[in-house]
Amino acid sequence: MATPGVGGVELPRLGFGGAPIGNLFTAVTDDEARAAVEAAWEAGVRLYDTAPHYGLGLSERRLGAALAGRSGHVLSTKVGRLLVPSGTAGEAAGRDDEGFDVPADRRRVWDFSRDGVLRSLEESLERLGVPSVDIALIHDPDGHPREALEEAYPALASLRDQGVIRAVGVGMNQWELPARFVRETDIDVIMLAGRYTLLDQSGLPLLDACAERGVRVLAAGVFNSGLLATDRPSGTFDYQPASAELVARAGDIAAVCERHGVTLPQAAAAFPLRHPAVATVVLGARSATEVRRNASLLDRPVTGELWDDLIAEGLLAA
Repeated sequence: MATPGVGGVELPRLGFGGAPIGNLFTAVTDDEARAAVEAAWEAGVRLYDTAPHYGLGLSERRLGAALAGRSGHVLSTKVGRLLVPSGTAGEAAGRDDEGFDVPADRRRVWDFSRDGVLRSLEESLERLGVPSVDIALIHDPDGHPREALEEAYPALASLRDQGVIRAVGVGMNQWELPARFVRETDIDVIMLAGRYTLLDQSGLPLLDACAERGVRVLAAGVFNSGLLATDRPSGTFDYQPASAELVARAGDIAAVCERHGVTLPQAAAAFPLRHPAVATVVLGARSATEVRRNASLLDRPVTGELWDDLIAEGLLAA
């Protein structure tokens, strides 16, 4: 099922997040990555998101190869980090130090200038093996707001006007700067990671602004990096060890979910879609098994009584 989209792009309820097939945290083989994408396709997933950042281009290369020859899907990548040679190769290059298990034979260089954005997108298209993408997202411009607003956005808006891309967006794990894009530009879509979840609804002002302006939202990081990903909460919150307080709160939410016959991951995946601005939940996966599990989360309806009880017990804002 697709929702009204942007730039003529229909946005499905579920998207495939490509960071894990870029060897996020642990390596997967080419065959495992391909199997994950094929499982997503078989499950009806039709939005695929990636970025140069994910495995120093590995995610883009793998995703492009797995989707080759297919049509009828939405493809999204990102700009803002150029990949340049690190000056070392092979074993001497070591491993990437930004969370991806890949050789550090290249390094990331921030560049939100017009020329940098155009070069980034051109190189992404080459890695993906496609002539164009549907959505281009300005990726993590936290430390570069002026360049992102005054150079990166106009460059992508021009490509949109020329029909080279169909929609322009920004992808971040904070809500304040994306809200500026909503107010100050004609942006089409926001990817918001981790700021509208069962445990963190700080991004609600951004979502409300998006609803007012007709900007569509892709909700990512809905498990807050792991704490909400299992029936019994444990692990990390925003890629750091979860505090005892957060684990306890997630446990209380899980108990309410269990009373309604709902798992914690199922509720976490369904929650963002309650907001009218949210079109798609983007879930990362590294294996066919994870993909099938993710797809099944949205197959089962979550009743309004669950949300009412979570609000009544002070576990969710009204």
